[in-house]
This record gives sequence, structure tokens and C-alpha cells, in this order.
Amino acid sequence: MKVAITGATGFVGSRLVERLHKDGNRVLVLTRNTTFAQKVFPPGAFPHVEIVAYTPTVSGSWQEAIAGCDGVVNLAGEPIAEERWTPEQKQKILNSRQLGTQKIVEAITKANPRPSVLVNASAIGYYGTSETATFDETSSSGNDFLAQVCQAWEAEAQKVKDAGVRLVILRFGIVLGNGGALGKMITPFKLFAGGPIGSGRQWFSWIHLDDLVSLILQALTKPEMEGVYNATAPNPVRMVDLSQTLGEVMHRPSWLPVPAFALEALLGDGAMVVLEGQQVLPQRTLEAGFEYQYPHLPSALRQILN
Repeated sequence: MKVAITGATGFVGSRLVERLHKDGNRVLVLTRNTTFAQKVFPPGAFPHVEIVAYTPTVSGSWQEAIAGCDGVVNLAGEPIAEERWTPEQKQKILNSRQLGTQKIVEAITKANPRPSVLVNASAIGYYGTSETATFDETSSSGNDFLAQVCQAWEAEAQKVKDAGVRLVILRFGIVLGNGGALGKMITPFKLFAGGPIGSGRQWFSWIHLDDLVSLILQALTKPEMEGVYNATAPNPVRMVDLSQTLGEVMHRPSWLPVPAFALEALLGDGAMVVLEGQQVLPQRTLEAGFEYQYPHLPSALRQILN
């Protein structure tokens, strides 16, 4: 099959392209930086990858390239927890997802022949945060900034159904792999200064990168999958348990907490991404028959770090 991917050079997207290419599929990479994309996917190693320049929030000739693709995976979005949430940054976070998805749906609708499926990323931030509640795909949305972003993001994706295209929305938990969030967390442990972030009581709903990629591939290829699925492992943990397990796997102590005020000083409101959390269960994902390779945190961390 031929799959178009936005966000293809990112943490999740690059692994997805590798898997698709390895399995003999053709991949259309939509990217803002073709030079960087060619370094990530050199033609000699990725002969079945086509790279097309696009501006995510602007209509253009790039949209025509989607014609003939069997599916589209929309992963693009401004990083959420890397800068302070100034009004300008919050607008960038929203626009990159809402307008970016709008333009992808527009391209799919105009395409001839038209892709049969859109797999659109979202996030478990949809549910808001809580130390006591448990959320699954039937739970209602929260009302904080990230929840509002996810609602707007998903609302744009829903419009693709008007064109008769199957839609799968995957609400990502925190993705664990070499790099990403885990890459930032392990540095203090390497220096024997690791520990829980904030209170340690907040929930950490996670998924191994390889499981996430497998779930995206299942969403692309199983016609019976439709609607919202939580892309999280079935065994979320609290932050203090994550830190303890990380220390055990790395053979390092986990005794030095990172105080909330330190992150708030650095990230402002953006610190809530790691200081607050939610216990999210993948009920529909399990019902769809998805089999996790890494359902438990210790085995996931051992595979990544060892």
C-alpha cells in the first residue's frame, strides 16, 4: 500500500516510516524541511519513500500528492512541553493541530482517487487531569487548555467522514523509546540524581514506541477499526513508580525528587504536562484485539535501555 504521513521525521513518524518501508510499502513524506527529511530517509536506504514539501496550515499543490494513497497518517503538531505557554505559543500549539488537520482533510476530500482511511493523532490530554479518576474512550473531555486543543483537533478530523473516508483517532499517551520524553528523564538518573517529578502521585499513562507503531499499522489495515482508541499501555503507573522502576532498570538510585516549582519556573503552565496526569485505559484498543508487545513498564524500559 501507499501511505502519506505528516510528522514523518519526528519521534513516532520516523519509526513508522521505517516499519512501512521494511514491509514493502510506499511512503509519501509530507514535510516542512525536505533537506532534513532526505537526511532522515536517504534515497539509497529508502528507495520507496517520496518526499514532498508542504506548509501544514496552508492549502497548496502538496495536497495533490495525496491522490492515489491508500491511507493517511496525520502526526504533525507543535511540541507541547518544550517551551513556556505564552499566548503566542498556545496559539501555535492549537493552529498546528486544528488548521493542520483541516488542510489534510481538505486534501483527502479533493483527492482522486481518494485514500480510504485517515489515522489522526490526538492525545490523552483530551480527558483533563486527575489523581483519582479513571478514563477510557467513552469518558467525557476535560476543560483545560490541552483538552480544548484535543477537542478542536479531533473535530477537524471528524469532517473526513463526510467524504466517506474511514477515520481512526488515536489518543496518544506518553510515548517511551530511545529519545522523546524518556530521553530527557534518564539524564538525571545517569548522574545519580534521579527521582520522581513533582508530587509523584500523578498518573503516567504510557506506551512503548513499537506498540504505538504497531497500533497505527493495525488502524491502517483493519477496516473494522473506526472511531477513537486510546494509544496507551493497559497498565498505567504513578510517577513515583515510574521513577523507582527506571532507577532499578538503570541500577541507579531514585531518591532526589524534582520539585514542581523548578519545572514551573522553566515551562510555566506547560509544566502541567508532567506535573499532572491521568489514568487512561485502552478499553476499545483491547476490544479491537490489539496485542501489546510491552504491556508492563519494567519490560518496556528494559528493552529500551538495555
